[in-house]
Amino acid sequence: MSLLKQLFLAICLFLLLAFAGSFFVGLENSRAQMLAQLRAHAQDAATALGVSLTPHIDDAAMLELMVSSIFDSGYYTSIRLVDLHSGQVLVERREAADEHPVPAWFAWLAALPPQQGEALIMRGWAQAAQVQVVSQPRFALQRLWQSALGSLAWLALCGLASATLGGWLLRRQLRPLDAMAAQAEAISRRQFVVQEPVPRTPELRRVVMAMNLMVGKLEGLFSAEAARADLLQEEAFRDSLTGLANRRLLETRLANDLLQADQNSPGHLVMLRLKHLTGLNQRLGGQATDALLCAVADLLRRLLQDPARADWLAARNRGGEFALLAPVTTAADARHLLSHLSDALGPLYHTGASDCQPVGYLAAVPYHPGQAPQALWLHLDQALAEAQAHPAVPWVLAPHSEHHTGANAHEWRSWLEHTLEQRQLNLFFQPVVHCAPGRALLHHKVLARLRDPAGQMVAAGHFLPWVERLGWAGRFDQIMLDHVLDHLAVRPRPLALSVSADTLSDPGWRQALLDRLERATALGQWLTLEADERKLPSYDELQALSLAIRERGFHFAIQHFGGQFSQIGHLTRLGLAWLKVEGTYIRGIDWQSDKCLFIEAMLRATHSIDLPLIAEMVETEGEFQVLHELGMQGAMGRWIGPPEGGPLA
Repeated sequence: MSLLKQLFLAICLFLLLAFAGSFFVGLENSRAQMLAQLRAHAQDAATALGVSLTPHIDDAAMLELMVSSIFDSGYYTSIRLVDLHSGQVLVERREAADEHPVPAWFAWLAALPPQQGEALIMRGWAQAAQVQVVSQPRFALQRLWQSALGSLAWLALCGLASATLGGWLLRRQLRPLDAMAAQAEAISRRQFVVQEPVPRTPELRRVVMAMNLMVGKLEGLFSAEAARADLLQEEAFRDSLTGLANRRLLETRLANDLLQADQNSPGHLVMLRLKHLTGLNQRLGGQATDALLCAVADLLRRLLQDPARADWLAARNRGGEFALLAPVTTAADARHLLSHLSDALGPLYHTGASDCQPVGYLAAVPYHPGQAPQALWLHLDQALAEAQAHPAVPWVLAPHSEHHTGANAHEWRSWLEHTLEQRQLNLFFQPVVHCAPGRALLHHKVLARLRDPAGQMVAAGHFLPWVERLGWAGRFDQIMLDHVLDHLAVRPRPLALSVSADTLSDPGWRQALLDRLERATALGQWLTLEADERKLPSYDELQALSLAIRERGFHFAIQHFGGQFSQIGHLTRLGLAWLKVEGTYIRGIDWQSDKCLFIEAMLRATHSIDLPLIAEMVETEGEFQVLHELGMQGAMGRWIGPPEGGPLA
């Protein structure tokens, strides 16, 4: 029972007791007074009547007339005139019916019996008759009843006013408690909220200050763990001089892109090799050489600022070599990229060099899922050697062979447009399980498959880049969401569905998504929408979207997480269902100790705010076992289970 209800009941009980006590005390005081008044009233009437009847004791008509006159003009139960010698009733008047204007229980409680008065009538010096007058207590009872009702009404009015004022004061005083409850709920949603202003009430002030202190401590612990994880990430996967990814992260990311054909698409690997780096270091010193390396790194970093290149990776391979991993690029894209890099490198000349030649060589080679990494690196080395052997050629693009039928842009457009118009999507489901020996199912990740004109199933990694390039990602999301909601209406179960950057950032597509969710709130408990960490909109937009999704009963989460771990402090305020860690940080974790340290630090940070972590792309039993020992909550990948359609769909 709430405090407000308890206060209301306490006020009612108090007023009831106060009324009962006041009533009984007043009743006892009034009862004696009323009885005395009734007795005096009866006696006075009897005395007056006796005096008046003495001259007419022998006139029966006059006796009748005078008794009737007195009876009709007063409040009497009965008046009798009795002969003292014979005991005969000479005249008698009595009420026809004993009507009570008050409830019987009140008359019983008041206990006001009729009072009698007597007087003698003389005939000369002898007593002739006696007058007996019995007063009527009905009007006294009525007066007591009205007084009780008045007291009850007044106390009820006071009680109502007290309850209203007390409720308002109680709500006002308990606002800090409501704020503390909201504070605790915010902590459960991985948010750290400090309550201000602090209440003036000393008792509540101490509690609120203690709560604020606890929130500050929790936020400090979380920030410290997040900073430690970020530092470990920088040490393990970042080049200390340029801030770009190091060769290790490049090779891991490339291995992931070459590994899973159903989730990745072809692309290009671009390499920039600076010329005569050792000689430049000897002539100009380490500071000038470092400045050149940082200038090249800034050039590559500016390329990645384009939202369309969120999946790209710039890395310092070794010494004066820089690599650019550009997934979802065609030969024309690679040619344009090489030309742009060549032009941008033009202003960077070797200081003091007599030939004033460009600083380095550029080469690009295509790659596709399923290709051996060693063969790709060998192909790239050959392309760089060709560029170095022909200084007049600013860059070299290795021969490109399309990996999938329909790679022609016009064919892709025609096929995808027809497919989306017909809404011909096939749902596939990949299991996500608890990272424990039993591998209990957490949910299924929903993936899309399209059937090409030849009747073959095309994985999302092949057609989604073209969907995004054609600007149809938002449209694809709406169709995909409709299919998933229809599936859940028939077979409800926990599912996770990815949402593209277009839907996240475009107000029109975002509102269309929310409208669809609004019409299917009954299915909200089964569906979690996931956003790619590399393609998130601004924090304010993301927070508003997350809140809107959760208000409609659905869940929101982040996938491919890890590249921007330093931003986790902002993500904690989004009420996320989970974070899915990018496979780059999972691959080979069973034999790479520094990856274990990074994941362990990430787990400590997220455990402090009760945010589950799920590992992506778990490919071996060894990786799964290490993740289980570290305390990872969930895992997904081909070793766990590949995407499946058919009966699941």
